[in-house]
Amino acid sequence: MTTQDQDDGVCLEAWRAGDRAAGQRLFARYYEPVARFFINKVGDKSPDLIQRTFLACVEGMPRFRGEGSFRSYLFAVAYRQLCRHYRDQKGNRVDLDSVSAVALDPSLSGIVVEREEMRLFLAGLRDIPLELQVVLELHYWEDCSVTEIAVALDIPQGTVKSRLRRGREQLRATVERLAARPELAMSTLDGLETWAQQVRARSLRDDA
Repeated sequence: MTTQDQDDGVCLEAWRAGDRAAGQRLFARYYEPVARFFINKVGDKSPDLIQRTFLACVEGMPRFRGEGSFRSYLFAVAYRQLCRHYRDQKGNRVDLDSVSAVALDPSLSGIVVEREEMRLFLAGLRDIPLELQVVLELHYWEDCSVTEIAVALDIPQGTVKSRLRRGREQLRATVERLAARPELAMSTLDGLETWAQQVRARSLRDDA
């Protein structure tokens, strides 16, 4: 268990005991991660989904038994809200395992960035199947472990590893297809960790 997980646990217990300030500290700590989770998938619709996620987190807290980290629980709630949003928009027959964010919303615009490589990186993520995009972003942007992702998405750890592998393969192919120049694709793919770190470092409070 990390130091942050331990501190989350302390805040969570205090919140459950009636300390509203402890709950506010948790939400302040995780606003940015939840905003990042939505912004590259639903664009300007993210503020509503952020609000829904934290509201559902409060409502569902009595059922949270602490089987995983608070962060895993919060991303699980966010993922359910994302699926509900798409199905409300497209109907229950939409296959979220194979369709991409771009296919669900062709007008989608995500995080505003200046670097060409960063724009291509984000566009590539939006153009691969949603199930792969979610896993890659949790892994690269939030530094979530395989165990945390498995808990958040309610899938086996082996499935997480498989999706990470397939996600990297499809992201590479998509970036190469979308790139205006071969050298742009190469510099984008060579710097995946760099672009992920820059996304993580951005403040999204003004963008979301």
